Amino acid sequence: MAQHDHSGGKPNHIDVHHHFYPPEFSQAVNDFTGHKLPMVERWTPDASLEEMDTNGVSTAILSLWSIPGVWMGSDAAGMRRWARLVNDYAAGMRRDHPGRFGLFGALPMPDIEGSLIEIEYALDVLKADGVGLMTNYGDTWPGDPIYRPVFEELNRRKAVVYFHPVSPNCCAGQIVPGVQESWAEVTFDTSRAVLSLLVNGVFRDLRDIKWIFSHSGGTVPVIARRTATLSQHSPAMKEAAPAGIDAELTRLHYETANGYHAPNMAALLTYVPVSQVMFGTDYPYVTVGENVEGLAEVVSGADLEAIRSGNALRMFPHFAPA
Repeated sequence: MAQHDHSGGKPNHIDVHHHFYPPEFSQAVNDFTGHKLPMVERWTPDASLEEMDTNGVSTAILSLWSIPGVWMGSDAAGMRRWARLVNDYAAGMRRDHPGRFGLFGALPMPDIEGSLIEIEYALDVLKADGVGLMTNYGDTWPGDPIYRPVFEELNRRKAVVYFHPVSPNCCAGQIVPGVQESWAEVTFDTSRAVLSLLVNGVFRDLRDIKWIFSHSGGTVPVIARRTATLSQHSPAMKEAAPAGIDAELTRLHYETANGYHAPNMAALLTYVPVSQVMFGTDYPYVTVGENVEGLAEVVSGADLEAIRSGNALRMFPHFAPA
């Protein structure tokens, strides 16, 4: 069903990278990490809507922010509880504001059984638009065979799978003194996740999943040719990507949150067709306005309209404004 047009006469955007913070969960994160983030403390559903309305965003697809996912030191039962809590909260935002929010459901990974249960609940009961995963789970990356049952189920459902980066155990914190992990490490881990899925044959075998990766692909567009060159004599890579690395990586989708800058977009659009690129914001860590204005400075015409909303509407046609 088409949604009411909330763009206010501005060019319409669909934001596929937009965070939310259920109060109980936010307090638990504060307790776990020992510090508060001002932009998180100020967040409310109304704050999201105001930022969206000001900048011509008709719909934002909600996903959990990365640190620390639904873990926070919890056992499997605790992770299942947190996943259910945040998914129900986001579903409530959708009910309260029809057409304005979508949902990438959180899963209690690395709990495989719990994740399969939550996939059924999120997609069948809450009618989520897909699932949101992290690029790693401490010491494992998504291509690890232990996660294959989760991806096989998502493939069976032809689901959308959105990845948000997070620093792994090896590289969390300030591994280089004075350099915060959010400045560089999280973008590196997007590439680790993509390569993990690639070398383990997940992209090859599970062709019905629709994949979305954050921040203009992190370093994927930059290292793709290097990886292809250096792995050309690897039997394992030839088996994992028989059509070639480029054939696998250029069919993935990438979103532009804080990756709208000219060098990022030049690398991404040189490597993948514009049809594979969607608009994202990483709100509230980066404002919606910064992303809207920055993207329009480096992309124009039909390409800009495709990234703003056209490509997302092919994947999520129910978000089309009336």
